[in-house]
Amino acid sequence: QVQLVESGGGLVQAGGSLRLSCAASGSIFVINAMGWYRQAPGKQRELVAAITRGGVTKYVESVKGRFTISRDSAKNTVYLQMTNLKPEDTAVYYCFTGATLTTTNSWGQGTQVTGSS
Repeated sequence: QVQLVESGGGLVQAGGSLRLSCAASGSIFVINAMGWYRQAPGKQRELVAAITRGGVTKYVESVKGRFTISRDSAKNTVYLQMTNLKPEDTAVYYCFTGATLTTTNSWGQGTQVTGSS
């Protein structure tokens, strides 16, 4: 079992920045990929960004050039640096771990990100 604790969400004006953090504990030896999904009201959950243990990354097209995912393996923590936030980035962001960039095994509780216009 892997436990994930997220932090860093909040309200920010359009154009602003936020950094999300997600710390993993428990059976961390099974973790390969870590990353973030988001779900806006009335929409399906979508993959935002993910990173493997080896540093391979994947981003949804709408955040490329604005969001950066990184990982501190020593701290078992993944970060999502979000810049130039837009109202359409408003969603609950969920941290996940998985065997690959697009498979999910564990989820965090979610953190709200709101980009106000």
